[in-house]
Amino acid sequence: MGDMATNGNPDFGILLLLAEQEFVRELRAATAELGFDDQGRSDGFVLRTLGRAPSTISTLATRLDITKQGAAQIIDDMEARGYVERHPDPTDGRARLIHLSERGRAALAAARRFHQAYERRLRKTHGDEAIDAMRKVFTAMAGEESTTDPHFRPLMF
Repeated sequence: MGDMATNGNPDFGILLLLAEQEFVRELRAATAELGFDDQGRSDGFVLRTLGRAPSTISTLATRLDITKQGAAQIIDDMEARGYVERHPDPTDGRARLIHLSERGRAALAAARRFHQAYERRLRKTHGDEAIDAMRKVFTAMAGEESTTDPHFRPLMF
């Protein structure tokens, strides 16, 4: 079988990467217009995770697949920018729970609106059938383990 790229078709993996980069660029531009121009690389994952429920640094570290120190640095930075707050854990006096601040909830809502509008735009341009097929392909590419993994479930909805 011949190399598809030599038959005039760009490399699939590169197209996937470029599409993701464009999506993120548009997301950052849209949220920056709403005053969220200071978001870090991991902020979206943290916002979505905390949007479901407050969490400890340890749990966030596990979900992000990074060290506790790395998660603490991200949270320190997000707290300094006003996206999260720390509160005592009512069930464990030694622990602190990370909550979304009002700014964090507003940033998450803005990102979710962008995601929905982006998909609506794709559906209008390419049709429901094409976008439903893309969803099916992306879900298969991600694999059932990823789409059902409890660490990633908060990010999905």
